[in-house]
Amino acid sequence: MKLRRGALPAALALLPLLGPARAVEPISLGLAIAGAAASALTGFISYPRLYCYFRECCLQRHDKRAAAGLEESLDRKLFGQHLVNKVVVKAVKGFLNNTNPKKPLALSLHGWTGTGKNFVSKIIAESIYKRGLKSKYVHQFVATLHFPHADSINLYKDQLQSWIRGNVSVCPRSLFIFDEMDKMHAGLIDSIKPFLDYYELLNGVSYRKAIFIFLSNAGAEKITEVALDFWRKGRTREDIQLTDMQNALSVSVFNNKNSGFWHSTLIDRNLIDYFVPFLPLEYKHVKMCVRVEIESRGYAVDEDILTRIADEMTYFPREERIYSDKGCKTVYAKLDYYYDF
Repeated sequence: MKLRRGALPAALALLPLLGPARAVEPISLGLAIAGAAASALTGFISYPRLYCYFRECCLQRHDKRAAAGLEESLDRKLFGQHLVNKVVVKAVKGFLNNTNPKKPLALSLHGWTGTGKNFVSKIIAESIYKRGLKSKYVHQFVATLHFPHADSINLYKDQLQSWIRGNVSVCPRSLFIFDEMDKMHAGLIDSIKPFLDYYELLNGVSYRKAIFIFLSNAGAEKITEVALDFWRKGRTREDIQLTDMQNALSVSVFNNKNSGFWHSTLIDRNLIDYFVPFLPLEYKHVKMCVRVEIESRGYAVDEDILTRIADEMTYFPREERIYSDKGCKTVYAKLDYYYDF
């Protein structure tokens, strides 16, 4: 579809005619100029591609470009998570490239604090929408903030259903992120089960292009158990496959009474497409985090400070001291202490 030629020059040509012929009130002159310009611009500003250049639109980025951007960002910015790279890229890429998905994409990310769960959800959002987490089509829920009271679960259920229904009606490619699933009241998340199921339409609305991401610390013990078993047998973490822990992880989360997924119909009905394990980070990965953060701030890397920061982190188990108990979460605060930024 071609743009109409001559529209903008025609509008600009009108401007001298509005000039010094006679005195005009400032507000009238402004309205006249705006009206002339708007009339000329309407011819091409209404074209979707050009409109979306100035304003954020649903489905703004071509899905193939979004998938490629996701893969490149994860390869460059995420450390020590080969399973995450493989599973997330494959799942999101396949979903975005599918013009007729049968259900929404549902990913559940599990692991200790600081291993990269929030970071990965941020990268996914940025790969789909330019404004990332700030996009009006990306919606974040934090259990302790948005659903704090156990006696208000029924109210929260109604509000959550209404929020999802309203936003998907506006944008089919809406992204919903649920943080702190391990702190969510059991039973609440089941209220969104219809939206994740294999329905073509629900009350005239299709949810099949939406994406749901759940973040949780639940299951981290099981992930560590598998990782430690590999380490003690002399095998590398890269030898770990998704099949080594996915089933055990889903069962662990399902039976965890302190998790929002406790006996959840989302798991029981197999509506979570992937349980994604985030492995605990080792000393070398912490150093990688420190290095990248220093470089991102535009400073030369001081190897002594880099090593000092990594050494100051606490590691577990107590005897082997293999894994950072806070991942890379406190790296940024420690950098502020050592560098005069």
